Amino acid sequence: MAADKPKYDYKWDTKEVKPKWEAFMKFGAATATEMTGKNFDKWLKDAGVLDSKNITTTMTGIAFSKVAGPKKKATFEETKKVLVNVAEDRARQSKATVQDELDAICEKLAALEAPTLNSASKSDANGVYSRLTDHTKYTGAHKERFNTDGSGKGKAGRVDAVESSGYVGAYKNKDTYDKVHGKQ
Repeated sequence: MAADKPKYDYKWDTKEVKPKWEAFMKFGAATATEMTGKNFDKWLKDAGVLDSKNITTTMTGIAFSKVAGPKKKATFEETKKVLVNVAEDRARQSKATVQDELDAICEKLAALEAPTLNSASKSDANGVYSRLTDHTKYTGAHKERFNTDGSGKGKAGRVDAVESSGYVGAYKNKDTYDKVHGKQ
């Protein structure tokens, strides 16, 4: 017969922690009913449980997959079992008891309020605007829209004036016939 795992006490009020667990469970997927490993790691990271030396995402991933199995999601009760597995891994390293490690983890998780968005990137369009408003970057016909000091020419820079004098548009010697043929 296999020995039953010892029972551990969770140092939190389930009525307070379960809504927090649900907030992390639904983080990124509003219709979720079970927690994924990714959200479990976020929960631990936001609480300050995960760090690069003592408890890593590799440890939590292994502990989570042991409990969740092929479905890759865990209920609240299964998540508690994952926390025990993480505490057991941590206890092997720290030489403390599993209950002490579990208490430390539970204390941090109970103190946490809601998921944070601290890693969300903020848009910065300064580079785009400075590049698009630099008149020296324009080439071809577009560079004709600006004076040498960078100010725009206005309508003269945007619209080609239509010549209605009867001469062909590309003819360069307008008003020179009289001078060339001595009729002045």
